[in-house]
Amino acid sequence: MSRIGKKPIPIPKGVVVTVRQDVVEIKGPKGTLQQACPPGIVFEVQEGHILAKPIREDRTLSKFHGLGRSLVANAVKGVTEGFKRELDIVGIGYRAEVKGRQVVFALGYSHPIVFDIPDGIDIAIEKMTHITVSGIDRQLVGQVAANIHAMKKPDPYKQKGVRYTGEVLKKKVGKTGA
Repeated sequence: MSRIGKKPIPIPKGVVVTVRQDVVEIKGPKGTLQQACPPGIVFEVQEGHILAKPIREDRTLSKFHGLGRSLVANAVKGVTEGFKRELDIVGIGYRAEVKGRQVVFALGYSHPIVFDIPDGIDIAIEKMTHITVSGIDRQLVGQVAANIHAMKKPDPYKQKGVRYTGEVLKKKVGKTGA
C-alpha cells in the first residue's frame, strides 16, 4: 500500500470539504477547486482530516492511492495559500508587459508575442523582466509558467532567454585535446 496515500490531509480553518461520487470539492478563502478522484480511491472526512482509502487491497491501486492523496492535498493548499512560479527574462531588449488579460513579450523575434492569461491565473511583472505566475490550481500555474518558459528557452552560452528564478544553466563538456 502507498505510504504517501496513508498520510491524513489536515483541513485548515476556513476550508470546507465536500466528498461526492468521484469528486472532492474544496472551498477556501482563495476560491473553490474540484478534484476528480482516481479510479478505485475513495475519500472520507474525519475529525478535521481527509483520508484516502483504496476500495480494495490491490497492488495496482497503490499508485492511484498516493496520486489521489497528493492531488487533494495540493487542492487544499491551493485554496488556502495558493501557488506561484517566478521567471526571469534575461537579454538586451527582452521585456514583458501586461495589457488587460494579455501579456506582450519582446524576446528578440521580429514581432511581439501576445500571451493570453487563462482564467484563475494572475501574472505580475516587476521591472519588465521578472514574472510571477500565481493561482490556486498547482497544475495550471505550472503549465502557464512552462508555456512562458518555452517561448524563448534559455541559451546556456549566451545566457539569454526566459528562465525560472534560480535555474542553473549547464554547458556541455567540451572535447579534450588528448
